[in-house]
Amino acid sequence: MNTYDTIIIGGGPAGMMAAISSSYYGYKTLLIEKNRRLGKKLAGTGGGRCNVTNNGTLDELLEGIPGNGRFLYSVFSQFDNHDIINFFQENGVKLKEEDHGRMFPTTDKSKTIIEALDKKIKELGGQVLTATEIVSVKKEGDNFLLKSKDQEFTCQKLIVTTGGKSYPSTGSTGFGHDIARHFKIEVTDLESAESPLLTDFPHKELQGISLDDVTLSYGKHVITHDLLFTHFGLSGPAALRLSSFVKGGEIAELDFLPQMSEDLLNNFLEENREKAVKNALKSLVPERVANFFSASYSEKVKQLSPVQKEELVGKLKRFPIAITGKMSLAKSFVTKGGVDLKEINPKTLESKKVPGLHFAGEVLDINAHTGGFNITSALCSGWVAGSPHY
Repeated sequence: MNTYDTIIIGGGPAGMMAAISSSYYGYKTLLIEKNRRLGKKLAGTGGGRCNVTNNGTLDELLEGIPGNGRFLYSVFSQFDNHDIINFFQENGVKLKEEDHGRMFPTTDKSKTIIEALDKKIKELGGQVLTATEIVSVKKEGDNFLLKSKDQEFTCQKLIVTTGGKSYPSTGSTGFGHDIARHFKIEVTDLESAESPLLTDFPHKELQGISLDDVTLSYGKHVITHDLLFTHFGLSGPAALRLSSFVKGGEIAELDFLPQMSEDLLNNFLEENREKAVKNALKSLVPERVANFFSASYSEKVKQLSPVQKEELVGKLKRFPIAITGKMSLAKSFVTKGGVDLKEINPKTLESKKVPGLHFAGEVLDINAHTGGFNITSALCSGWVAGSPHY
């Protein structure tokens, strides 16, 4: 029998940080991962560069976690995004800040982050067991009994960091939710978040166009970020963020020029009245977008009727896009839903029903935007779950 103080199931960012925290505080710790390597999903984040956190304020951090971010107040009071930055820098990983506060390793390689976490676990005396899948978990007295195909393990503290159900090829199969249900802990409905949007959008001329800092909105949800037109609809951070608030059947509006009011746009057109519409627009939007909008207006700006001018300004500022749905969980970046937070102590991340059982990371009903927010939630909740609370 392999006996430990703390066992963590799941070697993503939450699991690795939980193993570091537990080992740091002197507990005999084992991290179990079913893949051959730690951090398989982490390896693909940020386009393989690993957007490891975001350098924003606490308010900006919470704004970047639309799915129950406020539950993490207590977590962030113990370990936050600035602690993440300090952690990596103290462990030899230089970070750099890019647009929107996104933090990356200067190497531009996810491997740098994963190796630093793995090295720290081992440096602190923690053990890592890869290529080992836990198939059952139960509690006997004060101890948890875990079984793999050919081994048994026991521990007093069990931390579940198995992720959600997005990108199952990385190992996120929902096993952590099964553990929760086994212990009669509620799991909320799962759906895709940070998902590309499917649209009823027949304009092939715009496919492949990438736009910087445009505003995509639906109702009260107004998101200004980069956007990409694809063959199926919309991707890029603006679309991914809006996906948390739509299901399909909505009409979103796209503002190609959020930095210009309608009055300023009208003034601009008046100042460029001698130019062809296409040439005037080319100084405001990418050429293919200018071609798309000017196709109906072959004449010069000064030849537009008042109605045509109003129509053109309206299209640039409030272009309607019909959303038909979003990508499946398997093709989405994040799982919305998970272990019900009513069941979890926000200070310790311990189950209120099952002493010694903790959950951290995406297995919880917390979902965040891309841009470093999901990984921040995972790393910070992992640290807190692995820490002692007296």
